Amino acid sequence: MIVAAPLKVLVNAVHSKSGGGVTYLRNLLPLLGRAFELHVVVQADQVEMVGPLCAQAGLTLHVIPVWSKLATVLVQEQVVVPLLARRIGAVVIFSPANYGPVLGGRSVILLRNAFEVTTLEERWSKRAYWLAVKLLTWACFKTCRRAMVVSAHAGRAFLKTFGLADDSRLGVVYHGVGRAFHPPAEDRPRIPGRLLAVSDIYVQKNFETLLRALARLRPGHPGLHLQIAGRELDPGYAAGLRALCAELGIADAVTFLGGQPPQRIAELYREADIFVFPSLVETFGNPLVEAMASGIPVVCTDAAAMPEVVGGAALLAPPRDDAAMAHQIGRLLDDRDLWRAMAAKGLERAAAFSWDRTAALTIAVLRQAAED
Repeated sequence: MIVAAPLKVLVNAVHSKSGGGVTYLRNLLPLLGRAFELHVVVQADQVEMVGPLCAQAGLTLHVIPVWSKLATVLVQEQVVVPLLARRIGAVVIFSPANYGPVLGGRSVILLRNAFEVTTLEERWSKRAYWLAVKLLTWACFKTCRRAMVVSAHAGRAFLKTFGLADDSRLGVVYHGVGRAFHPPAEDRPRIPGRLLAVSDIYVQKNFETLLRALARLRPGHPGLHLQIAGRELDPGYAAGLRALCAELGIADAVTFLGGQPPQRIAELYREADIFVFPSLVETFGNPLVEAMASGIPVVCTDAAAMPEVVGGAALLAPPRDDAAMAHQIGRLLDDRDLWRAMAAKGLERAAAFSWDRTAALTIAVLRQAAED
């Protein structure tokens, strides 16, 4: 009996350097490696993060130099990555970061960017950046064999952005949630009045509304404290948030923790009393599912993909309405029966997401692309 060799797949991971992109690689690569002969290409500054993961899972790692963003998308992805795929005999190139090789043979892309963010930006340099991202994404989508989106909202928004009614190559594959995210042990009580937000810091995350909500709540809850865990990807915006804290008189009630390792993030969820996700635009929002799986009640905005992801298991507020956000947080602070009910709903909703399910659907899409 002749056993067919597994398909050879090259994962173009050169853009997965922060946030949800890193979470995706950590959880999905080992699972994809069980179905395919998996090769992973990264830049040199990703080796510390991805190298041990690939070694442990028996994946082949290819390292290319760190170039500028423009050189990466115009030269490395369009020339270096396709040549590597041809050299190793990869049947499919999978790019889990919105764009990849335009002429790379059988290409599969994961559409994660929220193009609605362009309407939030007033800085011309940022608008030009997002226009370039949009144009490149369109070129990659036009030539790919298959494309995945991380929520139904993301799919609708993508089609609307590019003036499409539908496209048969587009399918929804939700992210999962890792086993590290679970409620605390019974002998490890949460910290009363501890609010937590987990997100890299840039304009679409809408932290200014959360800070104003905190200022509204502080007089009635003097022990309230907010921790924000995330890298400051937009230093100008982060500086503005610190200035706003001083202006509102809440600088002593807010701690910017910076980027934290996954193990510490999981601990922060188990320590906190309420999780708040004030984002304006999200295609999925991994922290929402991580928080729900950790048994912490969630307050988030009713924008973009957030209602779809929480599925009725969170308290919602309009994205720019700090009074409404303060009201929802206050309800959980003052009503512990409601707190327990929302925590239970969150745990039930989080059970619908798993990386095993994400991997199974992704494997099916990659095999479809290989057969096209």
